[in-house]
Amino acid sequence: MMLNEAERHQLETEGFLVLEDFMTPQRVEAMRLRIAELFREQGKNAGGEFKQEPQTDRLANLVNCGEIFEEAVAEPKLMACVSAVLGPEFKLSSLNARSARPHSDWVQPLHCDTGALPDEHGFTVCNIVWLLDDFTTENGPPRYVPRTHRSGKLPEQVLSNPMADHEDQRLITGKAGTVVVMNAHLWHGGTANRTARPRLALHSFYCRRDVPQQQYQKRLLSSDVQQRLSPLLRKLLALDDPLNDDLSSLQSGRSGFMK
Repeated sequence: MMLNEAERHQLETEGFLVLEDFMTPQRVEAMRLRIAELFREQGKNAGGEFKQEPQTDRLANLVNCGEIFEEAVAEPKLMACVSAVLGPEFKLSSLNARSARPHSDWVQPLHCDTGALPDEHGFTVCNIVWLLDDFTTENGPPRYVPRTHRSGKLPEQVLSNPMADHEDQRLITGKAGTVVVMNAHLWHGGTANRTARPRLALHSFYCRRDVPQQQYQKRLLSSDVQQRLSPLLRKLLALDDPLNDDLSSLQSGRSGFMK
């Protein structure tokens, strides 16, 4: 399950890697059905553990919502990809679903996840996008600017309008079942869904072990889920890591990051 040289080079130089047909149609359908069920159950509160977004339906804390999501965050091939970006010491930061509503005009500004640049130890964040619908140029695909993960600048420091199209931007398109690994320091954002159907993706987000989680898993996961998790998943979620507890407490008190 290691990366080959071409995959590693793509991830290092361009800041992203596309893995086509990573999911079987059966797995895609199972994820879609479970996510639809959660949207119905949670209603207007969906995504409230983290944030809600205009013209978008979101879910958060998905590790708490079934084994299908537990399996997703620990995929061996994807763990190898994350390790290639962050090094061997990383943890799950969050697991969310995002559905762009039909006929939307909401465009997400170009940004780097957590609003952070790499530090003296390297990259700190890596995002994996699971395509649960076909992503076309018209239904709100993510956009990104290749190689900007090494620019040393945040888009808002350089661009007069991060909402606007960038001359070098590309769109992430592909068939349902594709998975895209992205160095999350890459400038990226969402686009408007101009079609009559929603566009759904799962986002598994990882960070280096010495930075706080986007969503503090130890607080969010039920005790029943925590007790049944394997040692591998407990480590990946940093459930027994005092440093992670300290980081999350500090970050929550300083900036509301854990909202």
